[in-house]
Amino acid sequence: MYQALYRRYRPKTFDELLGQDHITDTLKNQIHKGNIGHAYLFSGTRGTGKTSAAKIFSRAVNCLDPQDGNPCNKCSNCKDILEETTMDVIEMDAASNNGVDDIRDLRDKVIYPPAKIKYKVYIIDEVHMLSKGAFNALLKTLEEPPKHLIFILATTEPERLPQTILSRCQRFDFKRITTEDIILNMKNILKNLDVEVEDSVLSLIARNSDGAMRDALSLLDQCISFDSKNISYEDAIDILGIANRDFIFDIVDYIGKQKTEEALMGVDRVIQSGKDIQQFIKDLIDHFRNLMIVKSSKNPMSILEVDNIDIYIEQSKSMDLEYILKALEILIAAENQGKWSTQIRIVLEMAIVKLTNIDRELSLEERVARLEKGFVPSKPKVVEKQSPRAIDRKTPMAKSKEKIEEPEKTKEPEKAKVDIVDDGRELSLESIIEKWPKVMQQIKSKKINIYALIMEGKLLSFNNNLLTIGYEDGFGFHKEAISAPNNKSFVEEIVSGYFQKNIVVNFVMGDKSMAKDRVEEDSKEEDKEEAIKGVVDFFGEDIVKIK
Repeated sequence: MYQALYRRYRPKTFDELLGQDHITDTLKNQIHKGNIGHAYLFSGTRGTGKTSAAKIFSRAVNCLDPQDGNPCNKCSNCKDILEETTMDVIEMDAASNNGVDDIRDLRDKVIYPPAKIKYKVYIIDEVHMLSKGAFNALLKTLEEPPKHLIFILATTEPERLPQTILSRCQRFDFKRITTEDIILNMKNILKNLDVEVEDSVLSLIARNSDGAMRDALSLLDQCISFDSKNISYEDAIDILGIANRDFIFDIVDYIGKQKTEEALMGVDRVIQSGKDIQQFIKDLIDHFRNLMIVKSSKNPMSILEVDNIDIYIEQSKSMDLEYILKALEILIAAENQGKWSTQIRIVLEMAIVKLTNIDRELSLEERVARLEKGFVPSKPKVVEKQSPRAIDRKTPMAKSKEKIEEPEKTKEPEKAKVDIVDDGRELSLESIIEKWPKVMQQIKSKKINIYALIMEGKLLSFNNNLLTIGYEDGFGFHKEAISAPNNKSFVEEIVSGYFQKNIVVNFVMGDKSMAKDRVEEDSKEEDKEEAIKGVVDFFGEDIVKIK
């Protein structure tokens, strides 16, 4: 029976486990010195070697002839574990055995010593899938297991584990495997299989595996099934459903030149050729990510893993960084939407249309920026224009000058700042809230752009002549714009002038319900004070004691 490459070439020693030296060195030292823990947690993304490390560890702790912390894989214990004929190394999938009864059954069995080997090892994969009750059932056993027992928990989502579980384990975080290590491993495997594959194909597979060796070997396995002797770059593109790099460059050129029809026709060719649409969106995201890096980094080669960086640099010259970032936002949103949509082609086409029209759309920031600049009347400018009568006579020399007024920007006269004289009256947040619409009218009549920014804010508090105005999530730009020194001083001038007090205004990010809550709290405090005053008046100060 054929065995998949990732199973056939699974690492058998810690030295064969690629990209996890920070973990393997520690585990080997523990085995060499006999400092073996009772519970381990292996966490990290898929295909990074968690289960492989757990299997190697289970053999190493039971090996009759360990080699510098590595299992020999030749003794009877190692062979029994490798051939899965021993009952003392148990692999358990928490995704399908996640109930309380499953863990109770496990708890009842762990008390029995191993039949042949030194340690009984439980490897629980995807441990985050256990239910809350199952975790609780596991706690005591995990904290104080029998001396012959070792737990190895593996998960891709450690944040979902209770702290009570995490605190009882030695945690090891597995890193994504680098592209260089993935390519090197694939080359060694291909050498054993006597298969020739272009280096560009290996780079393509490594980039699309997202740091997971298992994913890379699965893709390589797929390519070898197509042609077991020689695999070209074009073959790999067709097999894996990935768009040709040159074709992606053409699509991005169409997008940058606002050629919507050509870009949509390109998408149609992608779909008609049988390419995976979700994969094509990911390819576009990866391409714009490369453009972002070459646009913003002085040494992009140290970050990017591409064959020819010059073509990315050349294409990025026709785009600014803001455009690239906006394109990435649109494509990432399309990718997320496409995961749940039954009409993913429409999602992609909508994204393409948005990308070709980015420059035509004014963002909120641009609109507010224009409002901040204002529209000021301008003084007339005289230009020459040929008289219609001169045109009628067809006499080249007979021209008359007409004065035509054209707008030209002028500076708004600066107003002298007026000092506010405090009228001495008490001012509360309730009074400000009550009269705030009139204050807003004054702001609107003088600077409508400031009114557009402040109208989204909510009055939160007023203490010691400090008025705090909060903005909800999603209005961070409004808060930043209104906090500009000129805008802030203008608001303070209007507010101070209206209430006849020198008021300082502070703009913060806050919940809109805070103002209401504060008003209610102040109201309750006033009711309490009135009630106390009534009791004191009735019984007298000598009798009533206030705590």
